[in-house]
Amino acid sequence: MNQTTLDALAAFPQQLEAYYDIIPTGSKNWKPDSWEGIPSEPFSAIEQICHVRDIEVDGYHERFRRTLQETNPALENVDGETLAIARAYAAAEPAEVFAAFRAARVKTLETLSTLTAEQSERTAVFDGAPITVRGLVHMLCSHDQQHLAGLQWLMARIDGSRINQTAES
Repeated sequence: MNQTTLDALAAFPQQLEAYYDIIPTGSKNWKPDSWEGIPSEPFSAIEQICHVRDIEVDGYHERFRRTLQETNPALENVDGETLAIARAYAAAEPAEVFAAFRAARVKTLETLSTLTAEQSERTAVFDGAPITVRGLVHMLCSHDQQHLAGLQWLMARIDGSRINQTAES
């Protein structure tokens, strides 16, 4: 497995928490009037981190397991909006979310660090296209980056909403 990608996956939990921490305390559940241009799913800051945690476990752990154990499985997408409602993301405790996510990422890295070259080449179908285990790793890394960008996008919109509030006063 590519060490640069594994290093990025290992560094991500700390980066996610740092990006989340720049969101003002009173804005953790803030949502804009329009989600146009958001580089991740349209979730508030707290919902973003819950989503990342759940995609790690319900999405990627399951995708890796199935691809490594089954012959060319058709992998499912996870409906993030349904999970957000069912698991009450808006009421989540950030410290608990981050602890669960860090533990899940450790498990992911343990799985990936022991893959043989043959296992990295195992195939599945995801989003209607063929993919290898190695490709799934890159998809996970891409998903991570989307959510860092999503938190930055939210911060920009939160900042902008404060300008509007000041101008209206």
